[in-house]
Amino acid sequence: MAMLEVKNLSISFGGLKAVDDFNVTIEKGQLYGLIGPNGAGKTTIFNLLTGVYKPDCGQITLDGKNITGHKTADINKAGIARTFQNIRLFKELSVLDNVKVGLHNHNTYSTLSGIFRLPGYYKVEKKMDERAMELLKVFDLDKEFGYKASNLPYGKQRKLEIARALATEPKLLLLDEPAAGMNPNETAELMNTIRFVRDNFDMTILLIEHDMKLVSGICERLTVLNFGHMLAEGPTGDVLNNPQVVAAYLGE
Repeated sequence: MAMLEVKNLSISFGGLKAVDDFNVTIEKGQLYGLIGPNGAGKTTIFNLLTGVYKPDCGQITLDGKNITGHKTADINKAGIARTFQNIRLFKELSVLDNVKVGLHNHNTYSTLSGIFRLPGYYKVEKKMDERAMELLKVFDLDKEFGYKASNLPYGKQRKLEIARALATEPKLLLLDEPAAGMNPNETAELMNTIRFVRDNFDMTILLIEHDMKLVSGICERLTVLNFGHMLAEGPTGDVLNNPQVVAAYLGE
């Protein structure tokens, strides 16, 4: 059974087709790339997958469960987490607390325990602190656990956003241009981090990216979009050597 199966997904805004008959199948454990020029519909697809938009037609199935048109919170609980092209952290919260926000998806205590700080509250908080620190160590952020998120360097803010997404214990991780704004050394480090996450968290990853070195270095399969239409799909090497892709995107 595929981890993600999307069939005939379409959406229009003001009569303009933003995504037209999009199809993709992503197997469990796969590292899959979605590429295309600006305005091709990539982020719109992420918004459809995560319930920000409801499709005009089509079906989205996650691990055998139909999640088409479900609310964002329900889709997250079903197993999809994402990062954003423009980083969205709780910048006034600490690095540790940003990760704990994600952990609340699976760790709860009663309102009474929270208000009166009963033993159940401290038990859950201790468990979340320990798990948050484990995740921060993966991204070499454990030493900055007490910093405000806004005080982290840009590259580390990107990593923190991924750590927070992982805290929700997703089956599928969506990364929207994770290398945007990074220098070559940061990008190389990010590639290693993404591989580590896939291999050590039993994770399936779909990423949007413009950095072709990153795409060719880690993605096993690609879909290329252009004006909301699928231009090519297949193994990364085949797609990147497709003349249509070179003409429409890579050669721009």
